Amino acid sequence: MKLNPLGRTGIQVPEICFGTMTFGTQTSEADSHRQMDMAMDAGMTFWDTAELYPVTPITPEGYGRTEEYIGSWNAKTGRRGETILATKHVGQGFKHIRGAQPILGSTIREAVEGSLKRLQTDYIDLYQLHWPNRGGYHFRQNWRYDPSGQNTQEVTDNMRDVLEALKKEVDRGTIGAVGLSNETTWGTMKWLNLAEEHGLPRMQSVQNEYSLMYRMYDSDMAEMTAHEDVGLLSYSPLATGLLTGKYQNGAVPEGSRHSIGTGLGGRYTDRAFKAVQAYLDLAAQHNLHPVHLALAWAKRRPFMTSVIMGATTVDQLALIIEGNDIVLSDEVNRAIDDINKAHPFPF
Repeated sequence: MKLNPLGRTGIQVPEICFGTMTFGTQTSEADSHRQMDMAMDAGMTFWDTAELYPVTPITPEGYGRTEEYIGSWNAKTGRRGETILATKHVGQGFKHIRGAQPILGSTIREAVEGSLKRLQTDYIDLYQLHWPNRGGYHFRQNWRYDPSGQNTQEVTDNMRDVLEALKKEVDRGTIGAVGLSNETTWGTMKWLNLAEEHGLPRMQSVQNEYSLMYRMYDSDMAEMTAHEDVGLLSYSPLATGLLTGKYQNGAVPEGSRHSIGTGLGGRYTDRAFKAVQAYLDLAAQHNLHPVHLALAWAKRRPFMTSVIMGATTVDQLALIIEGNDIVLSDEVNRAIDDINKAHPFPF
């Protein structure tokens, strides 16, 4: 599997990252372990999780269960040292997690220690901040996004406080590198500038949504990556399953994410299904599975570090692995651009 640099860490990560968001709800512990074995065999040694997971659905009882499943696999196999493991500190808003506190310098150690215990490891390769305290344009907030009320000094002081706490963890050896998630260009640059100014850990990656149907990263964030070496770890590359075609014509497969909670995070719209059909037709014209079309396109974006691909079932993971070597033709890439122009931001 092709390897890409993780920021300026010197670490090389596979271009497909193994996502684990469904472990503990849609995916049982036994099937999670089977998937982890399959991922290792396929060279998917970069794994992403979060203390919040599973999120299908989010429940107080489920908190941390995904990390626990990874931890039980680590204990059973003894293969922790063969993986590059990433997890995340949750943002504010969940009363069952540290009383819904935002990300603060004072919350870092407790969150890190909790993840270490659940993961049954003594270090985390990449520790990410799940979303910024100040909010952002992600999770369908882009339609009414207004940052004008933010207090620049308060944001700056909080960022420095968090970076100083992260440095203590780096110095302790509990985390190796740090990264962001659901961030903006300004936010990313602010983190970078503060790190350089004060000798604090540099953000090495940003995990944002990116797919054929959600290409917000293409402009300012892409330019930031080109100049600052902070690459994208893209989540929802299949638009929560829409791009597989399984939800077309009103279908709701049993056990699917849409069968658990309606709306697919605001992605379930009439415009979305028209865009999906265009991509399904393109895939059929070129004898490609739509999953392979979406994955092959995302992997070759110039700012991509790794595409996070999760699977509810073993069969779904096998399909993802099957298409790993596919490279799209120039003709297909041009057609994708044409579809994007005809169906921009369909949700």
